[in-house]
Amino acid sequence: MLPPPFRHRIPGMPAPLPGGVYAAAGPGMVQPALKAQPHLLYVPDSEVDGRTVVISQRTHRIVRVLDTGALDQHVTPSWDLRTLYVEASASDHLAKIDPATGRMTGTAATSRPYNLYFTPNGRQAIVMDEQHDEIVFSDPRTFKRQQVVSDPACSGPNHADFSANGRYFIVSCEFSGELLKVSTMRHRVIGHLRLGMPAMPQDVRLAPDGRSFFVADMGRDRLLRIGWRHFRITHSYPTLAMPHGIYFSRDQRVLYLSDRMAGAVQVFNLAKGRFTQTWRIPGGGSPDMGGLSADGRTLWLSGRYDGVVYGFDTSTGKLIAKIPVPAHSPHGLLVWPQPGRYSLGHTGLMR
Repeated sequence: MLPPPFRHRIPGMPAPLPGGVYAAAGPGMVQPALKAQPHLLYVPDSEVDGRTVVISQRTHRIVRVLDTGALDQHVTPSWDLRTLYVEASASDHLAKIDPATGRMTGTAATSRPYNLYFTPNGRQAIVMDEQHDEIVFSDPRTFKRQQVVSDPACSGPNHADFSANGRYFIVSCEFSGELLKVSTMRHRVIGHLRLGMPAMPQDVRLAPDGRSFFVADMGRDRLLRIGWRHFRITHSYPTLAMPHGIYFSRDQRVLYLSDRMAGAVQVFNLAKGRFTQTWRIPGGGSPDMGGLSADGRTLWLSGRYDGVVYGFDTSTGKLIAKIPVPAHSPHGLLVWPQPGRYSLGHTGLMR
């Protein structure tokens, strides 16, 4: 019998595998159709001029620069892993990239896309329209609007992740210090969690066992843990300055937390329930968003205020790459290809 968090999954959602939430995203578990695709980093520029820099993971050299639109925020794989989307917020579109070639193929119109997610059954896209405080359920191919969720308590809907059964997702409201619990099927808010100012919740990630969510609170320098059954904080761990991105190791044993203003990455041991390592960037830096290489040996992060991309050796914690990019504000970097059966969005929420 499945553990409780995985029971009663939404219709059409792939069955969970033994071994936890990320059992299909272990080291090297790339889908056969993706294995021939080039191993690249897609680095969007969140300044207004708009471009996405494409970098080889192997050579650390820039392959090309794509004109993807103004105010590029994140690069997101589609649910079926066939297309990469760049959320060009000020251009009111999603730029489409063919991951087999690393080149643009067109755009899809949608209002002020800041972040992009897909329901676990792949039947709807969810566009985070931060500008207008809207969570927009859309057609996953045309991005035509279908339903809109908004809440007066949520200013700046931003990051999200889904429960293990896909029944709900948690959304961070960056500018109001709030978390929302939203029903995937009913398209309505079913819970509020007020964090209190100066909270500024950022990344949200479901733990490998499906029993809790982790949230990076950038405003109060905290890593929060929230129970899957009861929507409340169970633990609050002090962090370095301005925690932002959350990533799990391929063996599901540790969590990597990027601390944007500390120039560091902290390693949180899930079994011990505490931070056990700190990886500092020599001379400082601004590690922001990114992800792990397919084999899990390198953690790639954008340098938000330094115009670079960082690469950390996950076995030693040492900085092994610092790649200058022609971008004023590199943001939601995507590492591609990624292990996993399907994408829930953002910069590679793979399951």
